[in-house]
Amino acid sequence: MNSDLKKFYDTLEQLEAGKVRVAEKKDGKWVVNAWVKEVILSGFRYGVLTDMSQGQFSYFDKNTIPARSFSINDGVRIVPGGSAIRRGAYLAPSVIVMPPSYINIGAYVDAGSMVDSHALVGSCAQIGKNVHIAAAAQIGGVLEPAGALPVIVEDDVFIGGNCGIYEGTILQHHCVIGTGVVINKSTSIYDATNGNWIHAVNGQITVPAYAVVVAGSRPIKRPPAEDDGVHLYCPVIIKYRDEKTSASVALETTLR
Repeated sequence: MNSDLKKFYDTLEQLEAGKVRVAEKKDGKWVVNAWVKEVILSGFRYGVLTDMSQGQFSYFDKNTIPARSFSINDGVRIVPGGSAIRRGAYLAPSVIVMPPSYINIGAYVDAGSMVDSHALVGSCAQIGKNVHIAAAAQIGGVLEPAGALPVIVEDDVFIGGNCGIYEGTILQHHCVIGTGVVINKSTSIYDATNGNWIHAVNGQITVPAYAVVVAGSRPIKRPPAEDDGVHLYCPVIIKYRDEKTSASVALETTLR
């Protein structure tokens, strides 16, 4: 085994143990560890397409990046029904994965979080503590370029069903993303509490802490779309989280 491939496997083990992360918060700011992404990408380069079929299901993937195996000692609750977690992903003890879900390489899912049915945690996404990713929500992967910040979901965030969070979006702690909201660097967010717009900065958009975001729209103010009453999609902050909101999105501890 050459030294680069050994480094790749060593890094996978460190990722799975939570000792290394693709991105981490330093001095209050999220920064990407580009070298980790570069090592992950090397695994694809060195991998050979291999038959990984199981039973009646056919799978063909790079032999360097199979599905990850878990044991009871990992303390992760993976409910039967077709979920897959790829090697190089970290799931903290007490995480729950409902079927079918997919968690990709480089992802980090911290304690007390739930990945619900038909949900995706994309490559290198960083998920904090006590996060609920509801059914059919998509947390996008950001593997390339190596220096690009992945999607960041901080602690105590609630992401509603059928949401899409993409392109290095940062969801700060305790925010609530309503059903069907899509956020990426091209979707400016309107804050209805103060009349301000939140735009992407350096290619990243940040949803502020405690914000409650729902799907909305804004009119196109130029003809002919203006004359025809056409609107564009627009996420809207309708308020900031209060006790009533917290009660409505509280994680049910009895399920854990």
